[in-house]
Amino acid sequence: MTMTARLTVLAALLAVAPAAAATFDLPATPTTVAWGNYDAAAKPVLHIRSGDTVVFHTLLTNSPTGLEKAGIAPADVEPALRKVYDEVHDRGPGGHILTGPVAIDGAEPGDTLEIRIRRIELAIPYAYNGFRYGAGFLTDDFPYARVKIVPLDKATMTAAFAPGVRVPLHPFFGSMGVAPPPAFGRYDSAPPTIIGGNMDDHSLVAGTTLFLPVHATGALFEIGDGHAGQGNGEVDITALETSLVGTLEFVLHKGEKLAYPRAETPTQYIAMGFDDDLSNATRKALRNMIDFLVAEKHLSRDDAYMLISVAGDVEITELVDRNKGVHVVVSKALFTARP
Repeated sequence: MTMTARLTVLAALLAVAPAAAATFDLPATPTTVAWGNYDAAAKPVLHIRSGDTVVFHTLLTNSPTGLEKAGIAPADVEPALRKVYDEVHDRGPGGHILTGPVAIDGAEPGDTLEIRIRRIELAIPYAYNGFRYGAGFLTDDFPYARVKIVPLDKATMTAAFAPGVRVPLHPFFGSMGVAPPPAFGRYDSAPPTIIGGNMDDHSLVAGTTLFLPVHATGALFEIGDGHAGQGNGEVDITALETSLVGTLEFVLHKGEKLAYPRAETPTQYIAMGFDDDLSNATRKALRNMIDFLVAEKHLSRDDAYMLISVAGDVEITELVDRNKGVHVVVSKALFTARP
């Protein structure tokens, strides 16, 4: 074979070979955040391919002024947060500062987006927790507002909540979601729904994989509402709210239609349900887990229902985001154990 022929063959092979996976760094700036919404009409701030990884920088949801009033020194307020507050005027209807949207090439309605959460790091050495009247599960018991600054220790991965009280940290993003169907319009970032969004599920730590149904071209993924830690329920309306850096890998599954968000940890399967009525949210989560066990584990519907009752756990994710969250957890060990 001549050199020319070899070069021709090589060029042909390169033309059909898949591109190597890439890693992108996405800072939180006035031009790379969506304030308080998920929207199928939003312009992507980044385009990636299936298999690519993005390092997302996210900002806590509080104003520089609010943090300073709570006791944070002005020099310790992130410059990026000041810049976003000063320059982003297209806000709402929700309050979360979300990094994105990121478009995944080839994603279309009817596909499933797999998000592998590779790493989550603390970006600042403090978090806040706060409540106010009109929000939180016991709002009539606490008819005033309070914000508490909580120091974070990255070395020990604990929070100094109060004298003699240290809280273990398990950083995760309260909000990870895709754009809704175009008919939804601009969707409020607060109530979780079929897009995922503000799920506030503390299982979504590093090592967990999240699966979201695609509803719009490009999927248009957004992320934010960083939590250094949170209890199930998030009862006062906030967790340990902080800024995080997350490394996420994206895999697109063409034609694999998913009805509702779900997740997998290294040891568990998780099905989710969201509704303004807690009973309805529970029904949705149960039905979603039954559907998963039937489709993926080949159980009958009767056996799936029974298995959840004898070996699954039903847990409240959050109670305070208008749509309540419930997740049903089933151990992977049930399907690998030998008699």
